[in-house]
Amino acid sequence: MPVPRRVSVKVTSVLVSVFVAAGCAGNVSLNGDDPSSSHSGKSSSKKAGKGNEGTARKELSGLKESAGGSMSGYSRDEFGPAWKDVDHNGCDTRDDILSRDLTDVKKRDKCTVISGRLDDPYTGKDITFAKAHAIDVQIDHVFPLGLAWRMGAKDWTEDKRSQLANDRDNLLAVSSRPNEQKSDKGPSEWQPPKAFECTYAEKFIGVADEYHLSVTHADHTELGDMLDTC
Repeated sequence: MPVPRRVSVKVTSVLVSVFVAAGCAGNVSLNGDDPSSSHSGKSSSKKAGKGNEGTARKELSGLKESAGGSMSGYSRDEFGPAWKDVDHNGCDTRDDILSRDLTDVKKRDKCTVISGRLDDPYTGKDITFAKAHAIDVQIDHVFPLGLAWRMGAKDWTEDKRSQLANDRDNLLAVSSRPNEQKSDKGPSEWQPPKAFECTYAEKFIGVADEYHLSVTHADHTELGDMLDTC
């Protein structure tokens, strides 16, 4: 989902109108800084969205490099039940992310998203979402859970792993094909389109920094290259 550009508006009445319109539309940026959301970790406004290159470079320099462990013992269940209601708003995380990342959202009830449109960050294409074909739009973990397992999460408590799995800052609604191609690959093995590399790197680094996950040398190098596109 494209990150909104900052626009300087001098006329007060126009500025008010812009904010009102944005509130009515209910669109939330990829920053994960929706004021109505609740996050169990520390404040995450620093680590998501284009425009935080300096912070990302500082965090990247502090990440521990590691060859990583094996996938032995890994399963999705080790990260707790999929899509908890972590912010206690009555909706599970999947519907929260669909509501945040899709436009023209229609719901069956308070939570269940039944249709919408996705500006897919992993292909740059406009994707139509329909509940009847929900598999066409998936929720991706920017820092994949399998990779996290290898890079330190194996030794965490299940509660901490579940926190990562449901962390809004580590989640994006994307089309199914690139998500399946990405799987548990890190940045050195899979890259999004150039137009999204900056945001992807900032988000990946931010999650790694917050959860003290290590990265491979190859991923560290690739993340630095991605930040060069900012």
